[in-house]
Amino acid sequence: MKIQKLSLLALILVFSFLIAKESESNWFKFDNGVAQSNKTEKPVLIDFYTDWCHWCDVMDEKTFSNPEVEEYLDNNFVKIRVNAEDKNTSHSFQGNNYNSVELARAFNVTGYPSIAFLDNNQQVITVIPGYIPADKFIKVLEYIEQECYKKQVSFEEYLNKGCEEEG
Repeated sequence: MKIQKLSLLALILVFSFLIAKESESNWFKFDNGVAQSNKTEKPVLIDFYTDWCHWCDVMDEKTFSNPEVEEYLDNNFVKIRVNAEDKNTSHSFQGNNYNSVELARAFNVTGYPSIAFLDNNQQVITVIPGYIPADKFIKVLEYIEQECYKKQVSFEEYLNKGCEEEG
């Protein structure tokens, strides 16, 4: 009887942890994230990852879990995660239906991790392949959120003098 109670308690604890972890992360599935972006008018960040990808794990541990990055993302972006090898999940994007493998191809993802950004009209801004350390990633987030790309300011120019238009 004690073993059954302990097993049940352990199961409840694991289930509670998983629910808390899911609610803390605020990562959306693709279609839900796009809908959230439409509602909030925030740009979208899509993390294309695979289960076997070492650098995807490092990105999770070192970049996405960085408190400054987490706060900036939560305040300014809708976060979406897509397992780029999942052939069973269906997504709708720009009038087409894709599984996750096809969606990664539609975004021209060639390596993992890859981070895609969409504006609040679901137009692709850019896709950045590879691991990005937190200190550099926060600059990328600021560049995208401030819409510097619309002002024809390159990322290098942004790093040197910010996003102000000349004139």
